[in-house]
Amino acid sequence: MEKIPESSSKGKKRQRDQEDSEPKSIDLDQTLSLEESLTFSDTLVALRIMRAQFPRIEKVSVQPFILRSQLYSSVEDRTQVDRELESLRREKIVRIFKLNTGQDDHAIMFLDDYLNQIERVVKRLEEKKQGDLEVFKWFRTHVIDSKLEPSIGHQELHTLLSLGGKVMDGHLSILINAGLLTRQLIDPNMYWFVIPNVGSVLKGLSQGRKEVLSLLNRKRYKEMMLASMEKKRLRFSPLDMRFHLRDLIGSGHLKTAQTSTGLVVRVAKD
Repeated sequence: MEKIPESSSKGKKRQRDQEDSEPKSIDLDQTLSLEESLTFSDTLVALRIMRAQFPRIEKVSVQPFILRSQLYSSVEDRTQVDRELESLRREKIVRIFKLNTGQDDHAIMFLDDYLNQIERVVKRLEEKKQGDLEVFKWFRTHVIDSKLEPSIGHQELHTLLSLGGKVMDGHLSILINAGLLTRQLIDPNMYWFVIPNVGSVLKGLSQGRKEVLSLLNRKRYKEMMLASMEKKRLRFSPLDMRFHLRDLIGSGHLKTAQTSTGLVVRVAKD
């Protein structure tokens, strides 16, 4: 079974408590079908299983992430999801990112996965023998550890980085060019935290959504059996069908219905 990241002693206790109450039959690997792992009673359990089921993406080095919409598809009470996500964020078990998709999309990534993603960026820059990499240590130690929200103001960012050393304008450019920060369009003095290397995946996310909906809209009743749908391969997205189905169900574009032969997924009526 894949090792799941833990980021604090409090987080470890929470995870142990969760594992004690988790059904022993749950196996966090790719063998679970979507129908077998569609709904959960706990947000952390859903996050752990979706992390384990994150598709392997060729040519793109990105750690597993989960969309908030996917959690909404899996945990019936959305208020519970938001409350438990907030708790996990404050406990520094996960980080939440606003995605640049043109929609109100948010990604959740386990903190250890996010730190590993940053390490890969730094290692790549080291191999290219690019200097001034000390800013990444300041960023990890002073910014990420204390600023838990999805965005940060210019002055606060500068102040926190200054705890590590003398900050120059070039340091901020390094963080932006490395894909760790992006300026907000509405307020250029505010930055969004970004998952490095996620850009091409987000393009596939948008294209995959359109492809899945188009596939169902071509069906006579705009529906298919979930088990059959899950087996189909997508042409325009590096993410798999299971990833997209969770997202579209949670965002309300698709609905499921139980039948005598299994779950049916259909396009939601406007």
